[in-house]
Formats: sequence, structure tokens, C-alpha cells
Amino acid sequence: MLDVKISAARRVEEALLESIAAGELEPGAHMDEVSIAERYGVSRTPVREALNRLAAQGVLVSGKKRGLFVAEYSREELGQMFEAMHEIEIACARIASQRLTFLARTEIEAAQSACMNAAESGDRSEYLRANEQFHLAIYRATGNPYMADIASEFRRRTGPFRAKKFLDADDLIKSAKNHEGLIADIFSEDSATATDGMRNHMTLSFLEALKAN
Repeated sequence: MLDVKISAARRVEEALLESIAAGELEPGAHMDEVSIAERYGVSRTPVREALNRLAAQGVLVSGKKRGLFVAEYSREELGQMFEAMHEIEIACARIASQRLTFLARTEIEAAQSACMNAAESGDRSEYLRANEQFHLAIYRATGNPYMADIASEFRRRTGPFRAKKFLDADDLIKSAKNHEGLIADIFSEDSATATDGMRNHMTLSFLEALKAN
């Protein structure tokens, strides 16, 4: 029975994280235990456990009103988070370029294919999910789970804010095509090239995100 509860809590936690990272749950959104339990077909106990885990990660915060909410940040706080994330993403690209395996290449290419398919179909929600998987594949390619966890945490917490920059299908296509150059830089297996590629990619991304917020 305990294993079922833990499994349900983890499933709800991961689903909510994915929705937050993809911008489907916006900053300030209230986490209603009843509706979440109904949505995922579980009792309120694993939902409460999942929400407490997300609160411990800083993804959710207590609000003035009762309950937990998707974290909101000031422009200054958001800028500071983007600055830290910028450096971590660059480090991930640099290390990934030096440790590429056949599996890592395959995962990155598969994630990019999903990005292109979603962009070409104009499916914003699907693109945001695919885009997250694209960057997560790069983190995993470092072979360093600690670095991947840190990078993933920033990506989860900034997801709703980065999502706002995608207004139409053209934005999706532009973003997906920008991945092609980044992939070439990482696959070059040259750390300097990969560093420059990710620096340019994330600088543009963060400037657009700050503008949208």
C-alpha cells in the first residue's frame, strides 16, 4: 500500500512539474488539492505529498491566502535566476560536448525532432514540453547527475516565465531552428564552440523572456 502511495505522489509531482515548466500553470496559480486529485485520479494524500515536495524545491510557495501557489518573481529576481541559469547551461553544453556518447546524441536528436514536429504543427503546449526535453537531454549528456539536477531546477522554476515569449507559430519555428546551430556546436566536440553556441542561444532566449515578462 505504501509503494502505491509513493508512486502516486511521484506521478502527480512529475506531472505538475511538467505543466509548470511548460507554462501551462502560470505564476501565482493556486494548487487546489481537490481538482488535482480528480484530474490525476488519486486521493488527496499523494497530492498533498507531491505539493509539499514542490514547495520544498521552491517551485511552489505559500501565499497570503491559504494554500500553495506557483512561485512568482520580481523582474530583479527573475533576472538573477536567468543569470545563474545562463552560466549553468553554458557549463552543461561545454561538458556535454566533451562526453558525448551515441545514446546522448540520439536523445538530443530525438528531442529536436519532437521540437520541429510540434513547431511545424503550431502546437505551443507540445513544443514547450519538447523544448524542455531537448535541454534535459543536454543536461544528461554531461554524465553528471548533480549538474543536471541543478540545471533542471532552474528550468522548472523559470518555465512559466520563459513560456510567455512564445506567442505564435513563427516563434516556435524560430526557436526550433535555433536549436540546429546549437546541436552542431555541441556535436562538434569542441568545448569552446559549444560554450559560444550555448551562450548565444541562452542570451537571446533570456532577453526575449525578460521582454515578455
